[in-house]
Amino acid sequence: MIVLASKSASRRAMLDATGVPYTSVPAEIDERALEAELEGYSPSQVALSLAEAKALAVSHARPGELVLGSDSLVVVDGRRFDKPASREDAVHHLRLFSGRTMHLHSAAALARDGQVLWGHADLASLQVRKLSDGFIAWYLEREWPEVAGCVGVFRIEASGPHLFEAITGDHFTVLGMPLLAVLGALRDQGVLPA
Repeated sequence: MIVLASKSASRRAMLDATGVPYTSVPAEIDERALEAELEGYSPSQVALSLAEAKALAVSHARPGELVLGSDSLVVVDGRRFDKPASREDAVHHLRLFSGRTMHLHSAAALARDGQVLWGHADLASLQVRKLSDGFIAWYLEREWPEVAGCVGVFRIEASGPHLFEAITGDHFTVLGMPLLAVLGALRDQGVLPA
């Protein structure tokens, strides 16, 4: 059994679907402060550093247990976006994303006893179609407040596909965790059969 350092419904659903035994213990870290310390790092490095920090934070409180941390961040036109702080913020983000390419960086890390054992980052590119204000209102009526906790203001497993013209990259990365790499690492750690 592993500890998932996240409360993300999408990440829990991926582990549930693949039969990975886990318990969920959300990490308590100041993501914005850590991001400020990582100014100048690439988006993939930031996502991986946040995943590692989450895994480490929980691993200190759970001695001997293998902890999985994960993080995702979105970059559009070179600007990094966090989860929307409000519905109005979500409207603003969607207007900015309209007609542009969203680069979604998802990362995962494993830690035990305060040591990072493994880490991996992946990238998916999502071409956002032109979004009208009427569509944005309709979309948020369907998806708010569920997308409040989603970087990129979408859940690909719900109404999120309405936002996009094309998606390049791994499906699991789009869901918020590079699952195939995680499963390989869990096999390497003996959690799953090889």
